Amino acid sequence: MQTLLTSAQMRRTDEFTIANKPIASIDLMEKAARAFVQSFLRDEFDSTKNIAIFCGKGNNGGDGLAIAYLLLHNGYENIKIYIVNFSDKQSDDFAINRQRLDESRYRKTIINKAADLKNIKTDIIIDAILGSGLNKPLTSDYADLVKYINKLNKKVYAVDVPTGFPAEGEIPSDYNGIKAYKTICFQRPKINFFFPESALATEKHEVVAIGLDENFIQNQDSDFFLIEESDIRHMLKPRKLFSHKGTYGHALIIAGNTNTMGAALLSSMSCLYTGAGLTTACIPQSGLIALNTTLPEVIALPRDEYRKVDNPAKYQAIAIGPGLGLSAAHEKLLENLIFDNQPLVIDADALNMLSERPDLIDKLPENSILTPHMKEFDRLFGEHQNWWDRLQTAKVKAQQLKIVIMLKNQFTFICVPKGRIYINPTGNPAMAQGGMGDVLTGIIAAFLAQKYASTDAAILACYIHGKAGDNLAMDKIVVSASQVAKQIPVEIKHLM
Repeated sequence: MQTLLTSAQMRRTDEFTIANKPIASIDLMEKAARAFVQSFLRDEFDSTKNIAIFCGKGNNGGDGLAIAYLLLHNGYENIKIYIVNFSDKQSDDFAINRQRLDESRYRKTIINKAADLKNIKTDIIIDAILGSGLNKPLTSDYADLVKYINKLNKKVYAVDVPTGFPAEGEIPSDYNGIKAYKTICFQRPKINFFFPESALATEKHEVVAIGLDENFIQNQDSDFFLIEESDIRHMLKPRKLFSHKGTYGHALIIAGNTNTMGAALLSSMSCLYTGAGLTTACIPQSGLIALNTTLPEVIALPRDEYRKVDNPAKYQAIAIGPGLGLSAAHEKLLENLIFDNQPLVIDADALNMLSERPDLIDKLPENSILTPHMKEFDRLFGEHQNWWDRLQTAKVKAQQLKIVIMLKNQFTFICVPKGRIYINPTGNPAMAQGGMGDVLTGIIAAFLAQKYASTDAAILACYIHGKAGDNLAMDKIVVSASQVAKQIPVEIKHLM
């Protein structure tokens, strides 16, 4: 897992690296600039384009000056530097790089106020005005300058963080900072890049290594961790000789209704393909033909208006909710399962029923896994105005209830009882199709059936689900849920 840091912790990492590598601050800035330029050149290989670089007078601006110098030596001659002189203060490293550039043939313009900017003609903008650590909206000349840059409607590359964007904490709904095409950030992504509101500030981000001390980073106190492929490889258990279907557990999927049998089929299919030894689908009588025709390996448990699962202990995993429908009978079924005190995977309609029964939330069996999207989460735990607050609630509730909450998102947040928040990096917009959540539920159930701990099952399921979609999307603009389900065993084999 990559430990993710706040902006203050990243500054301490800079200081520690400089003190212990040892490396001079100006040389670390040079490494950051080189890493930025290498990434930039992969995207922008036309050296005839006009590039405007806006540099503040702090270390972010120092990065910008170093970037300008390196681009010149890579054959980019149509470069103009704008030095944002809105403060008397300047960092030492900015001063050093400015002196270097004063001896070059760069065209430099000093901006003493935003109104000085007129008739800028450029193809690309590099934003190195303000660095991380800002925790309030831009005001006065900075706000006017950024407004002007955004109105140019040019491709913007931000250095480490877009000007005006908070690296962590609440992202204001009236965000007035730079709107970047791409942010090239140093050593670690900013925590807030994983929140949906970050789309207001940057379309994408790329992380480049600059030689900061990794041991120091990994040992910092943090709640946020980014899942890596190496973690998944380490967690997966190989299948051994002489194992049999009993070795890999029995999963029960309670899903589907007269008009929503697809949800039951998708969750059962993904459970089957993820490797549960036995999969039973508890479905309405009307769905038997569909199940037997599509998934002959799955056992059918016809569901009439009964309100209790007989002998739930015989299942190593029970998932409830996909396409289930809302009814008094289903609510009673959910209630009885909760009182059986066996960990559950709760999704979709089961979450909606749970939101109508707050008395049941405090009774959820320990190590249960809830898989809400934003609206389902707010129905469960109250309205939230932004994702940062929503995530703080999820973290608290996971600790209080001793459950796992998977707050679904482009980058899903997995909140676990120990207070940690794991961020899943896989998945893509090609997966924006109905049924993806049903597939995810089935994958989780399969890992639980195979006796993975709830936290591990959630992490594995989320990563592999997204990874399957990523590989399928390499040659497709749209990926269906059933395609993802069928891709799962391929991904697991590759990872192992």
